[in-house]
Amino acid sequence: MNYFSLNKNLAVAFLLSLVLIMAAGCSDSRRSDSVESQTGWPVYLGDNGSSQYSPLGQITRENVHLLEPVWEYKTENISKDDRTQIQCNPIIIDGVLYGTSPKLRVFALNAAIGKRIWEYNPGQEVNFAMNVNRGVSYWAEGDHRRIFFTAGPVLYALDAETGKPVETFGNDGKVSLKEGLGEDAVDRYVVATSPGVIYEDLIIMGSRVSENADAAPGYIRAYNVRSGVLEWVFHTIPQPGEYGYETWPEDAWQYSGGVNNWAGMSLDEERGMVFIPTGSASFDFWGGNRKGQNLFANCVLALDAATGKRIWHFQTVYHDIWDRDLPAPPNLVTVTHEGRSIDAVAQITKSGFVFLLDRETGKPLFPVEERPVPPSDLKGEEAWPVQPFPVKPPPFSPQTLTMDNITDISPESQEYVANILKVVRTGEPFIPPSPEGTIIFPGFDGGGEWGGAAYDHESSVLYVNSNTMPWILTMVATAAKGTVPAHPGQRVYQVSCAICHGQNFEGNPGSNFPPLKNLADSMTQEEALEIINTGKGFMPSFRHLSDEDKNMLMAYLYGEPNEDIHMKGIENNIDAVPYSHTGYNRFTDPEGYPAVKPPWGTLSAIDLNLGEILWQVPLGEFQELTERGIPKTGTENYGGPVVTAGGLVFIAASKDEHFRAFDKNTGEELWNYKLPAGGYATPAVYEIDGRQFVVIACGGGKMGTPPGDSYVAFALPEE
Repeated sequence: MNYFSLNKNLAVAFLLSLVLIMAAGCSDSRRSDSVESQTGWPVYLGDNGSSQYSPLGQITRENVHLLEPVWEYKTENISKDDRTQIQCNPIIIDGVLYGTSPKLRVFALNAAIGKRIWEYNPGQEVNFAMNVNRGVSYWAEGDHRRIFFTAGPVLYALDAETGKPVETFGNDGKVSLKEGLGEDAVDRYVVATSPGVIYEDLIIMGSRVSENADAAPGYIRAYNVRSGVLEWVFHTIPQPGEYGYETWPEDAWQYSGGVNNWAGMSLDEERGMVFIPTGSASFDFWGGNRKGQNLFANCVLALDAATGKRIWHFQTVYHDIWDRDLPAPPNLVTVTHEGRSIDAVAQITKSGFVFLLDRETGKPLFPVEERPVPPSDLKGEEAWPVQPFPVKPPPFSPQTLTMDNITDISPESQEYVANILKVVRTGEPFIPPSPEGTIIFPGFDGGGEWGGAAYDHESSVLYVNSNTMPWILTMVATAAKGTVPAHPGQRVYQVSCAICHGQNFEGNPGSNFPPLKNLADSMTQEEALEIINTGKGFMPSFRHLSDEDKNMLMAYLYGEPNEDIHMKGIENNIDAVPYSHTGYNRFTDPEGYPAVKPPWGTLSAIDLNLGEILWQVPLGEFQELTERGIPKTGTENYGGPVVTAGGLVFIAASKDEHFRAFDKNTGEELWNYKLPAGGYATPAVYEIDGRQFVVIACGGGKMGTPPGDSYVAFALPEE
């Protein structure tokens, strides 16, 4: 099927579905009045249902070509050396925009003119690269108006009028995100990238944790918005007597980590249900110490928002060993299915699937098949024998990389890729990690990603951008427990460091992880140990390692002899993992372009009523390839779309640093604008004094592009 032009049959079906919806008067039977009449952008991703939708229609297909920048706010809080980013989807309430800077200062602006009202600096050394911020939360009652945001392992409550900490919340305006995770989490990496969900007097929080053997558990917590008191905890790794405990080895909750919600949540306020997408268990790529199905990893999890009690769950990957975290909050949608209007949940995945689930029960609306997948031959691993595949909608990303779809942009590129493809494992989904190298496709960054999907309340069409980039995952055996490697510090390095810095200190080309060869030429052992303890840039703290582990590691890094150091004392979580890997490596041709045939980035429209893709178009452009006569390829992209009642889909995201508007019915590109830096965030849409605005954070920094520090707002010219 060619998705790059409208399939005539689908177009007719699409129009018929619109007629049915309009006749039934059920474009969204549960949509609140605040969404229908919304002039601001009061919640992360637009509303509690994560719709990424605006009912504003002043900017239309006919006039969008006149759109122009009307203000730019520079945060002046940037670090070019560390390639800072802004991934924030700001909120706009009563004409005030609340957002965050590259180094995680939070601010309030006059949203009509971009003038700063206040700014708050958390006053701590924030490892912004490992703790990007995607937005803030707002709560109001009577005269009390609060902004909640996170920086490092801390949740802050600020007065929305002044930006000053609310002293009655927690300890002088802040509480620890490690609360409720157990004693072992004290020295572990715990932050939050996405804002919490507000339900009545609770803020419900997820977290980001390590993806290695040292990970803290990713339990879901709810704090009281007034006092900061922890009100409830849901154990995503079940403890004895809890549902799902039998899907893990006995007492796995005492040593396993991950199963966290880093992507944000959605809330059905009327039903009192919060919908939580979870990530994989740690270590990401070997699960021999967590054999089983591993609930509630990789689940859409529906909880009672008031109590944290499980209502239902749906698992999208069993025993994940591919890092298939659910990457974005599910969209709360209303569809016409088998002649009935049904409130549902639409969850996008890194694999390019959309799981459409009944909101009340979690049952799939379209069939989901459990298909056999290959076994693992890694020592101690037991891959789950089947995985779930939704029959409809079809995947919005290709599922396999074979000789039939490798790059064809030049004979040289094709030959280079073909030679590599002959020696790695590829050709079907869910091939387990291997020492030979396994193609992860779509890649570690999707398929769908954290920018989320946009749901059109008028048509039940879902708009989702996607990456089509293969990656190669290569596993490496660490020194076996009880054996003596070439150097006693080698085993610590393999498990804790080699994933980012390479098995031979070579670093990770094209990433933020530098080589460690000749480390003594650039820093002293004391300076290196300080970084190990506190973290820097993309590197988290490894304070949890024992002193003996650190001493062995330092000796290994600095090439010291091993006579006076020994192997005893390495922590159990390291001994439990017999494999590391060679890092997160994109599979590219000699020119640096993806190894797969274009398009490499797409924007798709999916009819959720029919379970069909209506159209799919490239997103982004490499101008140098266009000049060589190669059709538009699309690019890798980060950040999501928004859809409006004016008939438009707005999205930046692409590596070429452009902001674009597409016709939501056809996918035709109607407008684009070159931003001051890459817009790797999801836009927000709002109205002030009858004028519609679209704002995007321009933080750059990803995919090797320059960093930026701007928020740019666009509007039509004033008459």
